[in-house]
Amino acid sequence: MEASSQFASVRNLRIVLVGTQHPGNIGSAARAMKTMGLSSLVLVAPEKAPDRDTHAMAAGADDLVETAPIFATLAEAVADCRWVLGCTARSRRIQLEPLNPRDAARRATAAAVGGPVALVFGRERSGLDNVEMALCNAAVHIPSDPEFSSLNLAAAVQVLSYELRCAMLEGLPAAAIGDPAPRTPPADAQTATHAQLEGLFEHLAVTLEAIDFHKGRAPESALRKLRRLYLRANLDAAEVRLLHGILADSERMARLAGSHTTRDEIL
Repeated sequence: MEASSQFASVRNLRIVLVGTQHPGNIGSAARAMKTMGLSSLVLVAPEKAPDRDTHAMAAGADDLVETAPIFATLAEAVADCRWVLGCTARSRRIQLEPLNPRDAARRATAAAVGGPVALVFGRERSGLDNVEMALCNAAVHIPSDPEFSSLNLAAAVQVLSYELRCAMLEGLPAAAIGDPAPRTPPADAQTATHAQLEGLFEHLAVTLEAIDFHKGRAPESALRKLRRLYLRANLDAAEVRLLHGILADSERMARLAGSHTTRDEIL
């Protein structure tokens, strides 16, 4: 990986902490990041704002804490991202591609050449909830000893930060990693952002209702499967606009057939 690409990867790799319960853990996570050369820390709805304990635990990584933006929701924090990885310690009903830390780090650094990539960590006690995991493209699991799998937040951040640094030091181009990983965005800035994809999913949900696709069935299962399908496709911004156009025409035909429910009317 060229030096300019490596710099872009570091700048675009974002560690996101969701609902952190203890301010000291924010500082410990910042310290873990800085030792591995990462600098982009983002906070989502922490239970307590950073305080003296945060800075004490940061041990010199205070700049990461002081510049960390705070968002109300995870969706806002990753809106401009092109790939989002949810770090989780337990199996879930939401079916996401599972990755170990090493593979996740290699693919994240490759994708980060073209735009922001987020690694998301949840609450100390309960992790990320299912709604938050549904916003992610893949799930990362640290294979700790099942007999004692308890891993604190800062330790988990340290493991992933270390793997990210190793991946960057390897300097491997995306094609040399082995599996071309179709679910990993290519190093292309035209890849659709998280916010653009979420807008497409919202439009899709409304359109399916308008054309009576579900026919009385609960829509959640079909929407989850469609979400996974589109995420695998690594859509770019132009493709998202094309799909919006198809959905808009579908709604128009539904209106002509007698339906009056449109996306604009619902939103």
